[in-house]
Amino acid sequence: MSLRLSVLDQSVAMAGRGQDESIRQTLALSQLAEKLGYHRFWVSEHHAHPSIVGTAPEVLMAAIATQTHTIRIGSAGVMLPHYSALKVAEQFRVLDALAPGRIDLGVGRAPGSDGKTAQLLNPDRYASENFPQQVMELQAWVTGQPLPPGHPGHGVFAYPQSATSPDVWMLGSSDYGAQLAAHLGLPYAFAWFITDGQGADQALKIYRDTFKPSPRLDKPHATVCVWALAADTDEQAWHLFQSRARWRMDRNLGRIGPMLPPDQAARDYSPAESMALQAMMDNAFVGSARTVAAQLRAMAEKLALDEVAVITWTYDPKAQAHSYELLAQEFNLKPSY
Repeated sequence: MSLRLSVLDQSVAMAGRGQDESIRQTLALSQLAEKLGYHRFWVSEHHAHPSIVGTAPEVLMAAIATQTHTIRIGSAGVMLPHYSALKVAEQFRVLDALAPGRIDLGVGRAPGSDGKTAQLLNPDRYASENFPQQVMELQAWVTGQPLPPGHPGHGVFAYPQSATSPDVWMLGSSDYGAQLAAHLGLPYAFAWFITDGQGADQALKIYRDTFKPSPRLDKPHATVCVWALAADTDEQAWHLFQSRARWRMDRNLGRIGPMLPPDQAARDYSPAESMALQAMMDNAFVGSARTVAAQLRAMAEKLALDEVAVITWTYDPKAQAHSYELLAQEFNLKPSY
């Protein structure tokens, strides 16, 4: 099976480095991903998060659009309940003007932050309850379709308009997003890296079984976003993995901070932590390129996927870039220009 690979990057903070470096590293990685032949490059949205400093995907996407030529660029995703659907549509119409036909507008319902921060972004505590309505409004404004008479937005359009428009994606890590994506006829991305794969089979089955064709999509189209790390050897990959392992164990205790170098990541874990870490390792896509490629292919075949988005955290940007290079070689990716 020919498996298409894409990239999701979160602009992760690194101990001892400025957070601005993380943003610039994301921009550099997007250019590398295009050269290597990856299909999409997505960026995330988080707020007041000491580890993940990508707060404004639409701004970062604009920079990426000016530095790339063929790779699709997307948000994974815009946390829509924080914002006006019209304003998001306008931002992404501008992005489509910068990179015509290359923009993916991934949206999610989760806050991407803690409750206090979410309220500062939008004081309406019940904003997420309007999410389905927001998505439908967003679809109309992004594609230039008029909203029905009687709707407050009837006669209002998002500019600039052109021959192309962004593709709206639904993101999720539960059945809710799968059901909504199917109902609206949208492509769907499951956040495997958040759940360690739990619920993926069920969410994708719900999506495919209940999918309703739409003007933009006549059949289901799904991907999963997985955390993966490749190195020259299994041993080297597991050594690099120690940075993420330490971050994950600290996060479980409520200690959230920048990623540490693998040589400084070791600490004594409690018996419960050791069990959690072993479970994490048992499900991880980590190892040599051949090892990780085999894992990705097996997962994609099991879930009947033809595309997977890979997210990779390493302390050293060169190790991150090398991981993507190794996977590109293993999957024989080719740039489209």
